[in-house]
Amino acid sequence: MSVPGQLSLPGLPVPVAAPPRVIGLDLSLTSTGVAGEGWAEALRTKSRGHQRLRWLRRRIAELTEEADLVVVEGAAYGRGAQAGHHELAGLWWVITQNLWEREIPYAVVSPHARTIYATGTAFPAKEYPKAQRARIAKGMVRDAVVSRYGVECDGPGRYDKSDAFVLAAMGLHWAGWPLAAVPDTHRRALDNVAWPAAVPARTA
Repeated sequence: MSVPGQLSLPGLPVPVAAPPRVIGLDLSLTSTGVAGEGWAEALRTKSRGHQRLRWLRRRIAELTEEADLVVVEGAAYGRGAQAGHHELAGLWWVITQNLWEREIPYAVVSPHARTIYATGTAFPAKEYPKAQRARIAKGMVRDAVVSRYGVECDGPGRYDKSDAFVLAAMGLHWAGWPLAAVPDTHRRALDNVAWPAAVPARTA
């Protein structure tokens, strides 16, 4: 028997009885996006080095304490030579190690898959000048979050908030609880993610 509000799609797992608590994480040293159903925020601090990593680890642990699934954005390998890449990689492993130690399932979504789920294509701004594409594409993802889900992502860290929300929406969609109808051009992004072996059961 189906439960009202559930959606079961071909190739996706059978939904659990209640939507799991899914948190999206767009990890960044300067502005980490964190989001869940109906909300999004950016974690920003002026600290540096080990103090910054410790602060982010603690805040993210608090925000994911009751999570049944965390969806983390993976590395953008084309940006490996950028300043801060070494520390950012450290942050990614600190956070995922902490999730693993707390036995919270997590899935890793590539930046391209996140953009596809939001806009239907990995390169939504390809018709614009090369120097402007990244910023315009970020704006397109943010606009999709606002228009499709009604979640305002404004102020500092607005693009990080919207990226994190898309990740959370992807996790809920995979679990059988999509927050909105999305066309197949967008839904296909779910197929390229290594999801957990089973839909997480909602914790008490």
